[in-house]
Amino acid sequence: MKRKRYHSDSSVSRRNFLKGMGACVALPAFHSLLPSKAFAASSALQAATTATGAPLRTAFVMFPNGAIPDRWWPKGSESDFVFNETLQPLQQLRSSLQVISGLDHENAKPGGDGGGDHARGNGVYLTGVRLNKSATDIRAGISIDQVMANQIGHLTRFPSLELSCDARRQSSNCDSGYSCAYQYNISWQDERTPMTPESNPRLVFERMFGAGPHGERTENAKRRMMGRRSLLDFVLDDAKRMQRRLGHEDKEKLDQYLTGVRDVEMRIQKAEQFGSNVDPKMPTPSGIPDSHEDYVDLMYDMMLLAFKTDSTRIATFVLGHDGDNRSFGQIGISEGHHDLSHHQNNEERVNKVAAIDRWYVERFASFLDRLNAEVDVDGNSILHNSRIVYGSGNADGNIHSHDNLPIILAGSGGGRLSTGRYVKHGAKPMSNLFLSLADQAGVTGLERFGDSTGRLGNL
Repeated sequence: MKRKRYHSDSSVSRRNFLKGMGACVALPAFHSLLPSKAFAASSALQAATTATGAPLRTAFVMFPNGAIPDRWWPKGSESDFVFNETLQPLQQLRSSLQVISGLDHENAKPGGDGGGDHARGNGVYLTGVRLNKSATDIRAGISIDQVMANQIGHLTRFPSLELSCDARRQSSNCDSGYSCAYQYNISWQDERTPMTPESNPRLVFERMFGAGPHGERTENAKRRMMGRRSLLDFVLDDAKRMQRRLGHEDKEKLDQYLTGVRDVEMRIQKAEQFGSNVDPKMPTPSGIPDSHEDYVDLMYDMMLLAFKTDSTRIATFVLGHDGDNRSFGQIGISEGHHDLSHHQNNEERVNKVAAIDRWYVERFASFLDRLNAEVDVDGNSILHNSRIVYGSGNADGNIHSHDNLPIILAGSGGGRLSTGRYVKHGAKPMSNLFLSLADQAGVTGLERFGDSTGRLGNL
């Protein structure tokens, strides 16, 4: 049963913090602390929220090297379809998503530039523009997430959040004469400035929950780690005072939330203590789990915490750059992903790529499950009040195609999207989808984006 709906004229009015020495823990919204009467929301806030006043979240997730088309696409009609094997892990969530076919990225094709499909797959994914083929003269375009952040990012602590499971590479030649900046970034502030994603879970955690100026925040984190202290140890007094202000349901919600934050912190601490990749020369250990599955899940949980606390409403997550050659020993695959993607229709290699595609979908489905289990301020789930674009900059890795990209649009956008469908759009620019999502997010004055030819209908 849904709770009473509330509206507010300021996101700050429903944002609370627990504070202590070197710690600032943002909290989810509590009904006990919401205004007792409705306010006339500003036009900017109305545009960035759902009809019920809950924040509207948007995320763009990219997986590498395309997918095996015959294993990806469902069978059947728009409303009467059956998931194929790759998307089968999403079966329990089919009523909360759309499978979208027919979206292309024309500017990711060679167009006379020769090789470099992996760099173009990344650099064009959220920009829709033709890249300048150079290792030094970088020119792409602003990405759609940053278009949104420029207009609604001021409503949250962080205008946007950029995450990755790749190490940073910003310079030199990575793919057939294209700069590494193209291949390792999907979010761009402008045509020359990528929004460098964070791949270190500890640094994401400290950004979200640490306090103090940059240098002081680093020292606080080091002291906590050396003393094996939890960040929550420093906010206990504030938490106790907060408990006294909350109703019964919100007290349970606070307990569950803090338990979740502590769980994330403990997973980072375990990686720092036992991970083989700890660098003793670094001021803080990396905090990256040895298990890639744990790593991906941990970064997804960072995004969930950011959305849950309304720390940001816009996020990007690179699961792996296009061309990534990671092996997947956890599912019995020792060969590199990129090498396998050039399978030349060899059945054994095709099966292995399909297994990797499914593994990525399993991690995505697990994330969506967690979003769906989180009750938002309006009584709906956070997934209901989100738009999560999941896809790849390549369609078929075997031939480096960029037509009919594998795309899933999860979440209902607070009721703006019609879910539970397999929608065939038929050779439309992916930039058309971005225009429609920008409209829903309250972006104004955007007539075109990338290579768009109009808004994408039937969403």
